[in-house]
Amino acid sequence: QVQLVESGGGLVQAGGSLRLSCAASGSTFSINAMGWYRQAPGRQRELVAAINSGGSTNYADSVKGRFTISRDNAKNTVYLQMNSLKPEDTAVYYCSAGYYRSSYVFNYWGQGTQVTVSS
Repeated sequence: QVQLVESGGGLVQAGGSLRLSCAASGSTFSINAMGWYRQAPGRQRELVAAINSGGSTNYADSVKGRFTISRDNAKNTVYLQMNSLKPEDTAVYYCSAGYYRSSYVFNYWGQGTQVTVSS
């Protein structure tokens, strides 16, 4: 099993920045990919960004150029730097972990952290 603990959410004004962190522990040898999803009220959970152990990244179109995902493999920690935040970025953000072959498969989830962007 892999445990994920997120931190860094909060309230920020539009145009501001936040940095989310997620530390993985447990059977981390079983994962080679980590990512961030978000879910806004009344909407489906969506992939925001993902990164594999080789450093390749994927982003949702809505966050490209504003968000950056990075990973410290030695610390089993993934980060999401969010800049130029918009009210539509308001959601609960979930850290995820799993593996990547031809696509991402995430089977571990954090508890979620609230991000609220005020206009």
